[in-house]
Amino acid sequence: MDNEKYCIGCGVKLQDSNMIYEGYTPDISNDICSRCFKLRNYGDYQITTKSNDEYIEILKSVNETKDLVLYVVDLLNIEKDIKMIRNYITNRLILVLTKRDILPRSVNDEKIKEYFSNLGLVYQDIIIISANKNYNMDELLFMIKKHKSSKNVYVVGHTNVGKSTLINKMVQNYSEEKYELTISPLPSTTLNKINIKLTDDLTLIDTPGLVDRGSIVNYVSFDMIKKINAKKEIDPITYQLKKGQSLVIDGLFGINYIEGDKNSFTFFMSNDLDIERKDINKSEMISNLSKRTIEVGYHQDLVINGLGFIKIVDKAICDIYLSNNVEVFVRDSLI
Repeated sequence: MDNEKYCIGCGVKLQDSNMIYEGYTPDISNDICSRCFKLRNYGDYQITTKSNDEYIEILKSVNETKDLVLYVVDLLNIEKDIKMIRNYITNRLILVLTKRDILPRSVNDEKIKEYFSNLGLVYQDIIIISANKNYNMDELLFMIKKHKSSKNVYVVGHTNVGKSTLINKMVQNYSEEKYELTISPLPSTTLNKINIKLTDDLTLIDTPGLVDRGSIVNYVSFDMIKKINAKKEIDPITYQLKKGQSLVIDGLFGINYIEGDKNSFTFFMSNDLDIERKDINKSEMISNLSKRTIEVGYHQDLVINGLGFIKIVDKAICDIYLSNNVEVFVRDSLI
C-alpha cells in the first residue's frame, strides 16, 4: 500500500507489500522497518544495495538549502581527502571530530585541531566530541546556535563515523522527544534523510553516510567488524622492527619491513585485534592477499582504511599484504 510514513530508525519509506524490498514492515502502523527491528533486537544486518550516487544526490539537496551543516569525522578513521565533501556542499560548516574517547587521553585536543587546520578544508568552526562520554556536547549545542541560519541543521559524513550516535545523545540531552536512530558498526545503517526535532528552534536532519569502498569493513565478516570497531580507549602498542622483520594483524593484513634502520611502529587500532610477529614468507594467510610496497617518510602514519593507523617514526619501505579492495595510504602523523 502507498503511504507517506517513514522508518524512524533509518529514514526509509515504510511499505507492507513486498518483504524483499527496503522499508518492509508486516504492520504499517509500526514506526520502524523490519530491517531496523532485526538489527536493534537481534543484531541481524541486511545488506542494502543503494549506491553512492543516491547518497550524493541527497548531499546536493543539502547544498540547495544553505542551512548549517555538521560534518562528522571519525578521529580514528579520517578520510584520505577530507576536502571531498566540498564537491557536494558549500554550506556553512562545523567540523565535528568524533570518538574522542577512543584516542588516548594523553593526546592534546588543541594539537588535533591544529592538525586539521592544515588540511585545507574550509569550515566556520571545529570541535572535538565524544557522544558516548558526553564530552563537549554542551559546547557543540552552543556552537550550533551560534552559527545556524535557520532551525534546520544537517548532519553529514561517511558511514560509521558516529552521526546517529551523536544525534541520539543530543535527543537524550536536550529534547523532550523520545526518539532513537538505529545505530550499528555496519555500513549504510541510515538510508534516507531523517528529521529530528530537538526544540521548536532546532531540528537536526540526519543523512545517509557516503560509503567508502576502500574501507576494510566492506570486506570482512560481522564478527570481525565488531573486533575492528574499538569500543574503548586505545592502548597504543609499539613494536621495534629491524629490516626483514614482519607483523601479521589478525589475519587481516601483514607488514614486512624491507628497508630502513631499526624503527618504531605504533599501532592505533582496536586492542581486540591480535598482532603477531611472524615470518611473512611462511605465513599461510599471506598467499590470499596482494602485496603493495609503501614508502613512508619521517613521522608519518601508515593508514589502513577502516582499521586505524600505524605511526612510524623514521623513514621506511614496507611491503603491505592486504586485500586489493582495501585502501592504504600515507599521511603526516596525527599524533
